[in-house]
Amino acid sequence: MHSLYARFNNFSAFLSSCLMGVLAAVALSSFMFTAAPSGELSLASIKVFPGNSRRLPNVKQEFAFVNFNISADLTPLFHWNTKQLFLYLQAEYVDSKGVQNDVVIWDSIVRRKEDAVIDVMGRNKYVFRDLSRSFRKARPANYSLRYNLMPYVGVLTYGEAARTSEAVLFPDPETVS
Repeated sequence: MHSLYARFNNFSAFLSSCLMGVLAAVALSSFMFTAAPSGELSLASIKVFPGNSRRLPNVKQEFAFVNFNISADLTPLFHWNTKQLFLYLQAEYVDSKGVQNDVVIWDSIVRRKEDAVIDVMGRNKYVFRDLSRSFRKARPANYSLRYNLMPYVGVLTYGEAARTSEAVLFPDPETVS
């Protein structure tokens, strides 16, 4: 007859096969949910100030400060397989050398459907500077509120919830008194 070990091995192999089948069904069913979150993004002000680099104290560069207003309803993105949403505000612009830049200037994590109605008035959370050390001659920037849906099981989903209606110019640097 079969030993106790062989019976336990057969039983656990069967259970793990069933579990993998259920997880595959859950992952595939996530593709059936298509949601279109709605949101608005507006910029209150953009200011550029000259400053010194932290790593190179004698090097001057410009820092941009963006004040924004975000209002979005992201509840359609939450379903039974949504673990959390990673939201981020992204600035997209082409610098003076013709290089495309995508910079994340603010982010947040939404873990519950109850917290998915966003109404934020804030400014950039991260330092916003250009590698060429100046925003002069940079093309106007487009700002967008993007999300990354993280499921319990399945593939990460990326999308856009809001975008500024038109590209915004970087102003001339202000003097600090």
